[in-house]
Amino acid sequence: MKNITIAQAGLILRIVLGITMLSAVADRFGLWGAPGTAGVAWGNWENFVLYTNALNPFASKSTAEVLGGLATFFEILFSLLLFIGFKTKLTALGTAVLMLLFALSMAISTSIKAPFDYSVLTSSAAALLLSAIGKTDYAFDNKI
Repeated sequence: MKNITIAQAGLILRIVLGITMLSAVADRFGLWGAPGTAGVAWGNWENFVLYTNALNPFASKSTAEVLGGLATFFEILFSLLLFIGFKTKLTALGTAVLMLLFALSMAISTSIKAPFDYSVLTSSAAALLLSAIGKTDYAFDNKI
């Protein structure tokens, strides 16, 4: 059996982290199904904003909408940059911070158990590890 290289592992981390974030984005736009469907967390933007507001109880509903929009923007941006391997170190650090902020919000607002149940801390740690990897396979970074 051939051993996997660090560069290959980095490629896998890039792709899996990108898919993880885009899956969450797809859920909040109803692409995984309607609210109440098995495996669907939100099913629409309104439910996502309500959840964002629950995680940020200090925020008004309109502020929660802005926070949800910012999170969604960065999840899409970071996913696309990870897929192509552009500015991977910086993008991975941004992803790690975004996931850590989400985990802390979950722990404070719902329960300390929640970020573990949804593997948010694992995603944050994986992104942090990716930021420490030099070059990864099939990355735009390798061309510049």
